[in-house]
Amino acid sequence: MTGLRVVQWATGNIGSRSLRHVIQHPGLTLAGVYVTSEAKAGQDAGDLCGLPPTGVAATSDAEEILVLGADCVLYMPALSDLDEVCAILAAGTNIVTTRGDFHHPASMSPADRDRVERACAEGGASIHSTGSSPGFISEAIPLVLASIQRRLDALTINEYADLSSRDSPDLLFNLMGFGHPVQDFPPERFQYGAYSFGPSMRLVAEAVGLPLDSVTSTGEVAVTPEKLTIAAGTLGAGTVAAQRMTVTGTHADRALMTFTATWYCTEALDPAWHVRGDGWHVQVDGDAPLDIDIRFAIPDGRMGEMTPGYTANRAVNAVPYVCAAAPGIRTTVDLPQIIPVLGGRRQPA
Repeated sequence: MTGLRVVQWATGNIGSRSLRHVIQHPGLTLAGVYVTSEAKAGQDAGDLCGLPPTGVAATSDAEEILVLGADCVLYMPALSDLDEVCAILAAGTNIVTTRGDFHHPASMSPADRDRVERACAEGGASIHSTGSSPGFISEAIPLVLASIQRRLDALTINEYADLSSRDSPDLLFNLMGFGHPVQDFPPERFQYGAYSFGPSMRLVAEAVGLPLDSVTSTGEVAVTPEKLTIAAGTLGAGTVAAQRMTVTGTHADRALMTFTATWYCTEALDPAWHVRGDGWHVQVDGDAPLDIDIRFAIPDGRMGEMTPGYTANRAVNAVPYVCAAAPGIRTTVDLPQIIPVLGGRRQPA
């Protein structure tokens, strides 16, 4: 077995897909698996992602992972733990994560940033945040589209996601608030959008020389007029069935970048909203204006099976680039263009 030695840290919806791709990757070798559930500890990695046995058993002991001396950890827990992150980096292991805490170092709290940078320096390692959204659509795509502009007046990204076939009750009902009365969904709940997507906006804006003065986030909801049953459960009539969050980055007193996410469980809404199918609609207003639709061409009934790849794949593809990068918090701007290894093996120049 050859290639960069990689650890999969956490095996949830995204992590199990990432684990599958590491096992199948021609240029990566699975070195270990960290799980947060005692029930998964001791299980073979293949059993955790639907593949044949690999001979690599999962562990819930972080110390067992740190002593492996792996090249990279694919860090994908439900929440980031800075103690874990710094221990991994200080041990000399690089990190690629789908957690959004490291997209733009200047957006981090100074204390957290200094702590992570010191861990990187101690271990000679780097860390990179990526994924589909934020990540691919909020950084990689805008930077490519900006490459044919000599004037950028506005960049607008609209994300649409039909969640009716997603069998994730905890995510939809408890974390996102679907199925709850409107009065239980205060507007300030949308403020997290500035934290989630603001760092990507600032990164891109600074890269093209138009730094943002501010990033704000607002939102609104719509309800289902009738009782609605979706894959995750039942929404009562008059409860939240759609939410729209808009994050706006301003430069020189005008909206330079806007990201709007519309997540819905039905198209029959009150008030009526115009929604598109799953995917992104990107508009660039500049001296080379663009209007682009990116649709998720997923066959009926396979949404839950295929959507994790949109987030996991880019992280796996980034591993060789992060391992080759200088120590520190590395952003999309710092790294070369991420090109996947789909056959044979290629290391980044």
